[in-house]
Amino acid sequence: MRTPQVVVVMGVAGTGKTTIGPLLAARLGVPYAEGDDFHPPANIAKMSAGIPLDDADRWPWLDAIGHWAHERAGLGGVVSSSALKRSYRDRLRAAAPGVVFVHLTGDRKLIEDRMGHRQGHFMPTALLDSQFATLEPLEPDEAGVAVDVSGSPEEIADRAVRALAGLPAASA
Repeated sequence: MRTPQVVVVMGVAGTGKTTIGPLLAARLGVPYAEGDDFHPPANIAKMSAGIPLDDADRWPWLDAIGHWAHERAGLGGVVSSSALKRSYRDRLRAAAPGVVFVHLTGDRKLIEDRMGHRQGHFMPTALLDSQFATLEPLEPDEAGVAVDVSGSPEEIADRAVRALAGLPAASA
C-alpha cells in the first residue's frame, strides 16, 4: 500500500482548485487546506485591487503552504495553490519532497466564464491574462498529472483520482 501523499491542486484562477480540492481530499480520505487561507492580508488586498502578485509577495505564501505540506508528509493531504511557475513548485518540493501536483487545465473561455459567475472571491477576472502569462505547465520530470476541467466537479475529481493512481509508485 502507498504512503498517503500530499497533493497540490494547481492551476490558474478559475480552474476550480477550491471546488476540486475538497472533493479530491474526500476521495483520498485526507484533509484539505485552502491555499488562499495562507495568503497574508496584504496579498489579498493587492489582488482585490486588480494588482498581480510578484515573486516577493508569493514566497512567504508558498513557504506557508510548503510548511503545511511538510507537516502532512506520510499522513497525506490536499492543498490548493496556483503554483504557476516551476520555481514555485520547486520551492514547495524543497519544503515537502514527496508532494505531487494535479494541474487543472482547461479552455480559457470556459475558465473566464466560471470566474465571471463566482460570488465573493477576491480574484478579479481582469487578472486571468496575467495568470496565463505566468503559467509554466508541469514538466515531464515533475511528479504530477494534468486534468481537464470540463465536466462536473465530481467528474473532474474522479479524473484526478484515476490520473494519480496511474503515476509510478515513486511519484505518488
